[in-house]
Amino acid sequence: MKSIVEGKTALGIELGSTRIKAMLIDNDHKTLAQGSFEWENRLENGVWTYHIDDVWKGLACAYKELNSNVMSRYGVKIEKVGAIGISAMMHGYLVFDKNGRQLDVFRTWRNTNTEAAAKKLGAEFNFNIPLRWSIAHLYQSILNNEAHVNQIAFITTLSGYVHWKLCGKKVLGIGDASGMFPIDSEKNDYDSTMILQFEKLSAESGFPVVLREILPKPLCAGESAGILTEEGAKLLDVEGRLGPGAPLCPPEGDAGTGMVATNSVAARTGNVSAGTSIFAMLVLEKPLSRVWPEIDMVTTPNGRPVAMVHCNNCTSDLDAWVKLFGEALGRSGASVEKTALYDMLYFAALEGEADCGGVLSYNYVSGEPVTEIENGRPLLMRLPDSRFSLANFMRALIFSSVASLRIGMDILTENEKVKIASLKAHGGLFKTSGVGQRLMAAALGVPVSVMESAGEGGAWGIAILAMFAAKKESGESLESYLEKKVFSGAPVNSLSPDSAECAGFEAYIKRYRDGLAAARAAARVV
Repeated sequence: MKSIVEGKTALGIELGSTRIKAMLIDNDHKTLAQGSFEWENRLENGVWTYHIDDVWKGLACAYKELNSNVMSRYGVKIEKVGAIGISAMMHGYLVFDKNGRQLDVFRTWRNTNTEAAAKKLGAEFNFNIPLRWSIAHLYQSILNNEAHVNQIAFITTLSGYVHWKLCGKKVLGIGDASGMFPIDSEKNDYDSTMILQFEKLSAESGFPVVLREILPKPLCAGESAGILTEEGAKLLDVEGRLGPGAPLCPPEGDAGTGMVATNSVAARTGNVSAGTSIFAMLVLEKPLSRVWPEIDMVTTPNGRPVAMVHCNNCTSDLDAWVKLFGEALGRSGASVEKTALYDMLYFAALEGEADCGGVLSYNYVSGEPVTEIENGRPLLMRLPDSRFSLANFMRALIFSSVASLRIGMDILTENEKVKIASLKAHGGLFKTSGVGQRLMAAALGVPVSVMESAGEGGAWGIAILAMFAAKKESGESLESYLEKKVFSGAPVNSLSPDSAECAGFEAYIKRYRDGLAAARAAARVV
């Protein structure tokens, strides 16, 4: 309670795909309380989006629940905090004019209608530009001759937007910035040559853009990024108790906070995050030999180069099936709590045949660039003689959630000869103890470790970055801070791959690759 009253805390807020979460930690990085707000993206006029009003509604609700939990546990309410960090889904398109007016709907990372722009920029830069990156959305708007482009005074990500409104600073953590535009890791800044190349292309298209004037300034972990204003405090705490003045750390993307939450920011470390989307991050010792369209080059929150395999789809289709089972149980008069339902179905997957008995699932709720799927068309397929049991069905759904990631990871391990000793995992797929972890190890053929923060890593990760910025010692690196002050002695549960389950996944992924033609056809014609 003393740390809360004295404001010796850090507030971490993450705006995830399905939930906005607020978490308060103490000086020892232990969680004191948390609050959340559930939300969903919408497909409106062909665009995956969230309404900006829902951002502020969700933030206020999550903070209010956090405050209520603090009151119920400690008998006080939050009036000040020692530091604040904002994290959110990376990439996408949020643009504003000189008066701060939003010019177009928020286009999230899930949109894949930027193929022409990404292809042109990738060829010009000799650098892979993924469809979801902010610069691809901007250039696609230019190619589409969208009138609002001439009015853009600021382009940012969701974390950068919220941070700007809380403290007035147009900055971005370098990890999140690396999902907007390519970063020069030697200078920890946007690549200057590519900036000039982009400005030349945009001018040729009739929309001259001075890119550095509209992009947020990239900052590394530990740098000062602003102070909470009175207006910003009121946006978080509608009751008006929270005072201004707390320092903010650079706002980061969910990839960066995942790396922090799993202590995976040093060279030769790696992590995997599995929720609505799934991505693996490997911190590199040397550059890749060539440009791979399936591999994104981003950075850690302290600017180290990272090879990232990002897949748009992970648990959304799986969640839809679990919801359907819950509805069926409800109609029978049974009542099963949500967590218990997930556990029951996930554990059933462990009883399935190693190769899912011939059951095959494609979890493409949205397009998937890694496997060249244009549009979202979830599919369930089986041969007439497949063993269609609940266990095989659930195992196939979980395997489907990690299959696209495996295809991308094969490029790093087989073509680039990147060695992966183990991966640290976090995200919703790992909430049911041991299941997602065990099947992920079988899919990737490496040990997978899960920490206690596995299900809630992002909000905790940005809270740690906020604490690091507020209390780091002179010259202290993020790697050292995490290793010595956050994770020293922290319990880790590691599972090695089982040879029989690995063989089963190899059979599944062969069938999966062979069936991609059907998934692509469905995306084109259905």
